[in-house]
Amino acid sequence: MPDRRPKLLILGTRGVPAAHGGFETFAERLALYLAGRGWQVGVYCQRDVEMVRERISTRWWNGIELISVEIGLSGPAATLAFDALCAHDAAARGGVCLVLGYNGAVFLPYLRARGGRIVTNMDGIEWRRPKWSLAVRAFFYVSEWIAAWSSQRLVADHPVIADHLALRRPRGAIATIPYGGDPPPADLGPPPLGLEPDRYLVSIARIEPDNNILTLVEAFSRRPRGMRLVVLGTLKVGNPYHRAVEDAASPEVLFPGAIYEPEQVQALRVHARAYLHGHTVGGTNPSLVEALWAGNAVVAHDNPFNRGTAGDGQFYFSDVGSCATAIERVLTDKAAVATARQAARLRADQFRWDDVLASYENALRRVGGYPPAPQAPTAGAAPVGAAAGSEW
Repeated sequence: MPDRRPKLLILGTRGVPAAHGGFETFAERLALYLAGRGWQVGVYCQRDVEMVRERISTRWWNGIELISVEIGLSGPAATLAFDALCAHDAAARGGVCLVLGYNGAVFLPYLRARGGRIVTNMDGIEWRRPKWSLAVRAFFYVSEWIAAWSSQRLVADHPVIADHLALRRPRGAIATIPYGGDPPPADLGPPPLGLEPDRYLVSIARIEPDNNILTLVEAFSRRPRGMRLVVLGTLKVGNPYHRAVEDAASPEVLFPGAIYEPEQVQALRVHARAYLHGHTVGGTNPSLVEALWAGNAVVAHDNPFNRGTAGDGQFYFSDVGSCATAIERVLTDKAAVATARQAARLRADQFRWDDVLASYENALRRVGGYPPAPQAPTAGAAPVGAAAGSEW
């Protein structure tokens, strides 16, 4: 008998189990959730090799089919080759394709022409990032348009992203579903790196201009603070921006590099005096959502993305001066910090994984032509920007 269960293929990430970033974490959560609800789920996984021996192979992990694609290239060529091979393979498998990001959008018209049913999470507005050259920004700009018109359904993870996408497609083609989060474990240990609880600030982001890391470091380093600033992220030798960040740092700034152990990162958040968030381009940023769930007071760049996620109960800045003022306040005003922490915990309730994943299942079923979902979790509030089950 043919398998009549709904089928999903996830493209656009390096694969699961998650080890690389927000999209991989989301892919893992959604895959496990849908597999537990009776879906056939396949996730494409990039496997970097020196020599390709078996281009595509499969194995099973927790009821999910991991579709490994061997890639013998490096850099952007490897990413494009992986996206091309995934689109070609997915076209022959059927089911609904969930594409995370639009870096490989150039291959979506082929997938659509082969009968593909495509839902694309459009991520942030990548072509606005100043770190890219003009040619790369043009590539992303065109890719955004291609993805918008090759997909039956677009997902925006923030209302501001939905407004932007409405310039490409009618509102009826767009669902607004944020990123999700969980409360941290109750049994977390002390912060790593020899830090004292409530005696440091933390930034968790790629060290890039559009994340304002230099602004954060300069503002903190204006004078001795009696506390530490911990800047997670990889610093590369020869990178001018990274060198500028290091040169601006006072002795109280700590650069531990990237930390990938989830428990250590969670402990860093939970025990911090405040979380610093300089992102300027994006939607519902995963790191900001996780800071809200950790109950952090937040010092964030003042833009619609961050205000729409963290709400009005936090501290915002627009330049080095206002950032220094916000940092001074969180270091000296315990009552304001306590109020911001309470606001963060209340705000976090809008970003529950159960609600987020249920909204995705509804969107995928609609595009795939599958019957409505059986009873789905309704544990929390509706995702910000869309009521669960009514985002259409």
